[in-house]
Amino acid sequence: MTAPLILALDQGTTSTRAILFDAAGRALAEAGRPLQQFYPADGWVEHDAEVIFQASVEVMGEAVRKAARDMSEVAAIGITNQRETVVVWDKATGAPIHRAIVWQDRRTARTCESLRAAGHEKRVSEISGLLLDPYFSGTKIAWLLDQVEGARTRAAAGELLAGTIDAWVIWKLTGGRTHATDATNASRTLLFDIHAQIWSEELSALLDVPLAMMPEVRDCAGDFGETDPALFGRAIPIRGVAGDQQAALMGQGCIHPGEMKVTYGTGCFLLVNTGETAALSHSRLLTTVAARIGGRTTYALEGAIFVAGAAIQWLGEGLQIGGGPHGAERLAASANDDLGVVLVPAFTGLGAPWWDAEARGGIFGLTRDAGLAEIARAAFDACALQTRDLIEAMRADAPDAFADGAEMRIDGGMSRSAWFSQRLADLTGVAVARATYQETTALGAALFAGLGAGIYADVEEAAAARPKIEAFGPAMAASARDAAYARWRDAVRRVRSAP
Repeated sequence: MTAPLILALDQGTTSTRAILFDAAGRALAEAGRPLQQFYPADGWVEHDAEVIFQASVEVMGEAVRKAARDMSEVAAIGITNQRETVVVWDKATGAPIHRAIVWQDRRTARTCESLRAAGHEKRVSEISGLLLDPYFSGTKIAWLLDQVEGARTRAAAGELLAGTIDAWVIWKLTGGRTHATDATNASRTLLFDIHAQIWSEELSALLDVPLAMMPEVRDCAGDFGETDPALFGRAIPIRGVAGDQQAALMGQGCIHPGEMKVTYGTGCFLLVNTGETAALSHSRLLTTVAARIGGRTTYALEGAIFVAGAAIQWLGEGLQIGGGPHGAERLAASANDDLGVVLVPAFTGLGAPWWDAEARGGIFGLTRDAGLAEIARAAFDACALQTRDLIEAMRADAPDAFADGAEMRIDGGMSRSAWFSQRLADLTGVAVARATYQETTALGAALFAGLGAGIYADVEEAAAARPKIEAFGPAMAASARDAAYARWRDAVRRVRSAP
């Protein structure tokens, strides 16, 4: 018999991709489609949910064809997705009632402010592990019900369904037979009790979202139905689902308490596994579900940085530094380290641990000797120094995560740079382990599916398929590291709306 293959669907914010893996975690082929963004108003971001589904079907078929394999060899499908993005659709026709509202969308900011002013945030955090922010799904669903004509009446009559992108794609792939999500995606909605592992009636009432609309919550590795045979010529089991950052945590093999990963994309997400303890943060980090397998839930602390790779993109688009990211890196590497230029890239506010939507960017420490090279260096350093902000917050909330020998397992676009990887180790003082294979999010989805399909005996066997790493240890003197961080903290204080 041929070895089983696993097909991973990675539905992201800017693209929809599929990667075909073998059981050893080796990528055999991939296919992708860019995803159009819609910006109907200031701070609003939308996607076409039907386009997402069609692209999902296309790229999965194309990846298998590119590998010169057949769908009959695919043992399971794993799905990972942009978290918090929501769709509401007609249960009978399958038609969305509105474009999907994307996680970046800020249209419900006033709703969140009102709930916070009314004193609800503490209780919301106790139940969901989250903060009151338009980033999360619950207030987006309520907005759709309030703003789309007749939606509330239809929802009350049981005619509408809701879910994050994974639930939408699963429902469409199974021909409407399965309305389900996994515990990691559910934990990002503001509607899920992460301790009881059920939808919360209390939060449902607070946000005015009927729970009858919401999908069944299942383990990350389990039965999510089978694809409609008309799509791929046969029914293929869907056996793994996880939100993108939790999938990357799995893909990096962070299955034990204290293990952490950092993904550097447009923004940056640091997750540290806290085991079966849901460590509630006192530092305005998020408590989230890391995975649920065999009914056993593990948790993570998460910190989100809004601008990481986007700061490097700004160097090219805003300052006209040529050569793309590599050109910006070469320029940054040539900078004079002694000038102390600091860039705070708060282009859309500051994320964790500050959560200051009104903060705006700034450059500090400019002298006649400073130029584009120093500003470029400061942009790269900002990504590392923001990471240290998260590390310091996590040290306060989960001190065991940063015991001697701790390492950050990094992936994403910026991690491809050995120079940045070393700079990250220097400015944080934490050892860096760079994944040699970058698509750890898709790999994590494949590993969850492999568990659900019985290809792997347990989590340890699945995690053994993680990529090899390249190690970078801190080489900067502690005094220089601390001085750089002190300058950074002073600069952050200056840009905050309420220092």
